[in-house]
Amino acid sequence: MRIPVIIPVLLTLICASAQGALENLPLPAKAVARIASARVVVTPDRLDWTYSVGDPVLFSVSVLVDGQELPGAKIKYMVGPEKFEEEAVEALLPEGILKIAGGTLEEPGFLRCMAIAEIGGKTYKGLATAAFDPLEIEATQTEPEDFEAYWTEQLGLISEMPLDLRKTLVPDQCSSDVNVYHVSYQTYGRSGVSRFYGMLAEPKLPGKYPAILRVPGAGVRPYTGNTELASEGAVVLTVGIHGIPVDHEQEIYDELRRGALNYYPHYNLSDRDQYYYHRVVLGCVRGNDVLAQHPMWDGERLVVIGGSQGGMLSIVTTSLDHRVTGVVSNYPAYCDVTGYLYGRAGGWPHIFRKDDLRTPENFETSSYYDVVNFAKRLTVPGSYAWGYNDETCPPTSMFAAYNAIAAPKELHLQLDMGHRGSSEFYDAFTKRVLIMAGLKQ
Repeated sequence: MRIPVIIPVLLTLICASAQGALENLPLPAKAVARIASARVVVTPDRLDWTYSVGDPVLFSVSVLVDGQELPGAKIKYMVGPEKFEEEAVEALLPEGILKIAGGTLEEPGFLRCMAIAEIGGKTYKGLATAAFDPLEIEATQTEPEDFEAYWTEQLGLISEMPLDLRKTLVPDQCSSDVNVYHVSYQTYGRSGVSRFYGMLAEPKLPGKYPAILRVPGAGVRPYTGNTELASEGAVVLTVGIHGIPVDHEQEIYDELRRGALNYYPHYNLSDRDQYYYHRVVLGCVRGNDVLAQHPMWDGERLVVIGGSQGGMLSIVTTSLDHRVTGVVSNYPAYCDVTGYLYGRAGGWPHIFRKDDLRTPENFETSSYYDVVNFAKRLTVPGSYAWGYNDETCPPTSMFAAYNAIAAPKELHLQLDMGHRGSSEFYDAFTKRVLIMAGLKQ
């Protein structure tokens, strides 16, 4: 695998305080003090943020206070491939803006410029990430010879297992047109039979509807029923992955996150059968069993959706379950996690960024769970979305998986987005889901 290299150019990263400049800002009439809002803005010199390998990129950095450039601001900035930025260099913005020759890449990938300023005792950060032939990025992850046979065998563990579905109405989450239930069902765990928990939202009006499985992002938290999608005419199951009810007080999940479930993506990484995500994958497929057995399902449309860890699980579940008719995946995690072994960013949870987890056993297990090896097996339409500025799920890793997809696919990009989208992004996400489920044109 080719390793991205920065062509040597002028690099400068900047750190300091613009407190003096802030204090000297003019006051509006009759004001005794000025409370200013500030931000650091970084942009590349192309509107689409996209370059060909070997093309130079020029970044612009400015510090804005109340939307205007702040002359004399000091910053620190760094440039490099995601997760491999160079050491910070200090610089001054005498005219309120700084041009940085960011160099180029010799291989397909992403080059990031990050700038930080201290203003009024507070730290502000901005970044921009330039793409170099992103549709040419190739995965580094290997594929086990028995990948398909292994997952066929694992799905057999749940194929004959009774679902034992339990439902409890949650009146305070119900609406005029939607009922919400706290549910649980049987799946297979590391020690045998285990249970998955979730929230089921269904229309009150009798009829036949498409089904939607929503799989969760990383973390430990309670969940509510997705009444928004259910009110549009869908049966929606939102699942948690940790084998605990999803309707407790937040404090319980906070304690689990800090304690028993801290760093859960690392648990039993050396054993593919005992790895934490083994039970999770099977439990998500079983979620489709819940929907497929629902009397209101139309028997045709079944869509899996999610973001981040949910983006990962939506692709994995869709790949393993022939009943799924479409997938909507946002900024998927666990893509090409072995990228770090080849001098470039790997996907969340960044298990191979440090040497302590770089063992042959861990490499092997990761290959059975990496999105790359599921993505190439997708056969149904998919809608995907992310941003170039994502620091949690680096775009290099996501494109490595996306480029492996041979099924019909569409990519929606919000270039400046990190790991959290804007209201416009989430509005578009809802629309994409409704279109995939056949509820909107």
